Amino acid sequence: MGKSEKAKERREKRRQEISLLRTIPYSDHQRWWSAETIAVVTGGNRGIGFEISRQLAGHGLTVILTSRDTNVGLEAAKVLQEGGLNVFFHQLDVLDPLSMSNFADWLKKNYGGLDILINNAAVNFNIGNENSVEHARTVIETNYYGTKNMIKAMIPLMKPSAAGSRIVSVSSRLGRIHGRRNRVEDVTIRQQLSDIDSLTEETIDQIVNSFVQQAEDGTWESGGWPQTFTDYSLSKLAVNAYTRVMAKVLSERPEGQKIYINCYCPGWVKTAMTGFAGNISAEEGADTAVWLVLLPDQAITGKFFAERREVRF
Repeated sequence: MGKSEKAKERREKRRQEISLLRTIPYSDHQRWWSAETIAVVTGGNRGIGFEISRQLAGHGLTVILTSRDTNVGLEAAKVLQEGGLNVFFHQLDVLDPLSMSNFADWLKKNYGGLDILINNAAVNFNIGNENSVEHARTVIETNYYGTKNMIKAMIPLMKPSAAGSRIVSVSSRLGRIHGRRNRVEDVTIRQQLSDIDSLTEETIDQIVNSFVQQAEDGTWESGGWPQTFTDYSLSKLAVNAYTRVMAKVLSERPEGQKIYINCYCPGWVKTAMTGFAGNISAEEGADTAVWLVLLPDQAITGKFFAERREVRF
């Protein structure tokens, strides 16, 4: 059996293990949450976001499903409500500061804040073997800046609790710094992103802005950027890096006001974003996010996960 076959066999075995784990209910002493626990899911109208919303509500939480498009968001929430789940909708466009401000005001007025934030809203314009950077600015602004701005807007609204509030961002293995494939070839950039002691938000911004500039002036191919899904990969690389920066900042919060932040790769999921060409279901893709935010006694922060396991950045 070759390496690829062995890897495929390991992945399938792990999928079966997780499928079994999902059937085991949480015991009463594990359940730190209740119906008053508020989870916000961005881009929850379809795919992984919809499935995360369904699973969290199925565990007894109150879910605020958000979508840029009001009509599709309302319809998605209605489907879950008809299943007896505690799911409510509010419009949210992570690229629109006014939309984000209106959402924050509504959330504070109606629910007093939130306990869990799932950053799922994202875009990708490359399907199959395509690799265009024509939409680089939109991809970076949505996937990285949209996620970052959402985190900043929600942190002041996160409720104090003994269990700690939780943030999970949907990311990708395509955004790994030291992946054997699809990594950034510029050694200086890799060193900057790897040095967590000196890594800053400003450094991440400079790197992604440099890429966008090169994408728009046609020089990006000489920049050593990832060669597969280039703009999407870089946007997720930035999300991963920002997760580590924010974990360091948030670790200074006192007990009772802790916020744990992590990111994860859902895998290649059969959704509209992959042209439904993925190899796992949305239910499987949502699993690690749900598992992460429901961990009892969570003290894990600043990490990257896939299939319920920590993965090297």
